[in-house]
Amino acid sequence: MWALAAALVLVGCSGVSAPDLFVVQRSGSTPQAQLTLLVDEEGGVTCDGRAMKQKLADPQIVKAREIQEDLQKPSSSHLSLPPRAGSVLHYYVRDESGTVRFSDNSAGQPSVLQKLQLFVLQTGQEICHQAA
Repeated sequence: MWALAAALVLVGCSGVSAPDLFVVQRSGSTPQAQLTLLVDEEGGVTCDGRAMKQKLADPQIVKAREIQEDLQKPSSSHLSLPPRAGSVLHYYVRDESGTVRFSDNSAGQPSVLQKLQLFVLQTGQEICHQAA
């Protein structure tokens, strides 16, 4: 009984964090290309290891959850798409199902990867305060 009480106190003190939806590492040749973006299911965002005070608005949380759901098939198969000539941005995505690697101009991208690129761009600008 004491062990259970102690465990509950520890959980209460440390807080319970929301599960992550996905983490994206973006790299590339432009000045603002480097970004590591972690999104949790409550709309919390971590940019380059810094937890941001501002959370995603409800519509963006819905988009993030849709992206996470649509990523299940490509990530569980560890999809890796090579860049084509002229590629500027490269992405590595990890979620509970697995990983995906692709570039901005990779051939054969499922539509979810294009949605993810836009989500990362918008969240990077609005929440992480990256310049365009």
